[in-house]
Amino acid sequence: MADPSAPPPAAAPPAHTRQLAAIDIGARAIRLDVAEIGPDGQVRVLESMQQAVNLGRDTFGVGSIDRASIEACVAILRGFRHVMSEYGVTSPDQIRAVATSSVREAANREAFLDRIYVATGLTVDVLEDAEIEHLIHLAIHDLCEHEPGLMQGPVLLVEVGGGSTRVILTQDGYVVYSGAFKLGSLRIRETLDTDRTPADRLCGLLDQHILRTVNQMRESVPTKQAPTLIALAGDMENAMRRLVPGWGPGDVARVKMARFKLAEKLVGMPPEKLMQEHHLPPQDAETAGQALLIYDRVARAFGVRDMLVTACSMRRGLLMKMAGIPGATTRFADQLAHSAVTLGRKYRFDERHSLQVASLALELFRELQAEHGLGPHHAVLLRTAAILHDIGAFVSNTGHHKHSMYLILNSELFGLTHRDNTMVALVARYHRRSEPKPTHPEYMALDRNSRMIVSKLAALLRVADALDRSHLQHARTVSFSREEQRFIITLTDVEDVTLERVAIKEKGNLFENMFGLQIALRTTQTVKGSMYDA
Repeated sequence: MADPSAPPPAAAPPAHTRQLAAIDIGARAIRLDVAEIGPDGQVRVLESMQQAVNLGRDTFGVGSIDRASIEACVAILRGFRHVMSEYGVTSPDQIRAVATSSVREAANREAFLDRIYVATGLTVDVLEDAEIEHLIHLAIHDLCEHEPGLMQGPVLLVEVGGGSTRVILTQDGYVVYSGAFKLGSLRIRETLDTDRTPADRLCGLLDQHILRTVNQMRESVPTKQAPTLIALAGDMENAMRRLVPGWGPGDVARVKMARFKLAEKLVGMPPEKLMQEHHLPPQDAETAGQALLIYDRVARAFGVRDMLVTACSMRRGLLMKMAGIPGATTRFADQLAHSAVTLGRKYRFDERHSLQVASLALELFRELQAEHGLGPHHAVLLRTAAILHDIGAFVSNTGHHKHSMYLILNSELFGLTHRDNTMVALVARYHRRSEPKPTHPEYMALDRNSRMIVSKLAALLRVADALDRSHLQHARTVSFSREEQRFIITLTDVEDVTLERVAIKEKGNLFENMFGLQIALRTTQTVKGSMYDA
């Protein structure tokens, strides 16, 4: 893929260590990782803790979180705060607490979040599926570096949680599909009421339920070739360390599917026997069989011969993101650009023009850093909007900017939250014609800060698009300067800027309103040494 210039690099990691903490409030347990971030950006976990909770049983069983479960979470998190303080992790910018489906789907979710904040001072972010999938993809990067083969061909990442099974397909290192299915080890237990099912019928009942969803996965995931499968232990890490042969701390277990019969065996065993024979804690014993059966059925449905099992988790990705590791930011930017170009090709966009506009937009972003005050993540959003700004022409050239917004809003770009996806769609929508207005419902649905970001990014995109109005990529060498209240854009070795001059006049108002600078376009000829003010 042709690569538009990379987004502004994140700040280099500090020359000292930092302590950070990630808290994951899951369906079966609350987990804490306290980590030290080294000067080289390496993440070293200092302490890992987990405490069992009944959130999944409450939400997936009756639809809301019981008062006793809420208070149990409060007690656990207060204890975690004490542990974190012993490591010097006390300020809000050192801690990130997140929750997933068991909180997101609860009818009393807001009451739960408010109670946690009042009792512990912790703000819990309820993650969208796109955020979780991005963090998982980030977490397995180290594994892929140590297993070079995982950067080639199709690789299927699967994480079976208490409430959902997440599936991410990569092809040659780039994500080409991601999705979450409501198939979890605890959700199955609550949905089917497996406690009352005779042991000899249990595997068949579970198979019926699991295979219905696995068939949906098989239809949704775009691969005809049998992929390498990476099973992320996730919620089942402790259980899988005891159950999967040959898996030790820090290892990656390789399971031969042809000889793997453990899932069917465990499903029929009562929890008490699993606790006794395999030394599983109670919460793991209740769902270990169901989780392994899901992994097994997914692997067999995709024709997988070997399943790699790793302890990589969303929490590691969360710590990497919190640490602001430059490589993590760059990987996300590259992945998102790949997703955007793939989407653009689906709608037969002018790829050379779109990549040229993206490159120019990022040059403007860097040059005007002091004026807009935005960060690397916003540069990624700008790059994405620039790549996709013209895809609406697939629907109709008339009003194509509005069609671009619609297509982006109704497409999935890997790792973007709903809010970020909306901002990208709006920036693309405002690349031509009308500027943001109070009568535009999608724009007004954003908070004031997000609306301001959209306006700033749209102002940059409009200028970048104007500089390639001819779609001929004339503006290959661009430089910038300032003269009083004028922002001078100089194009080298471009003889005719008639179209660009007209486009700047049409599109420059938003830029001038946002940054207080009037745009002037100039050209220079390197041979003649002459300069023309446009």
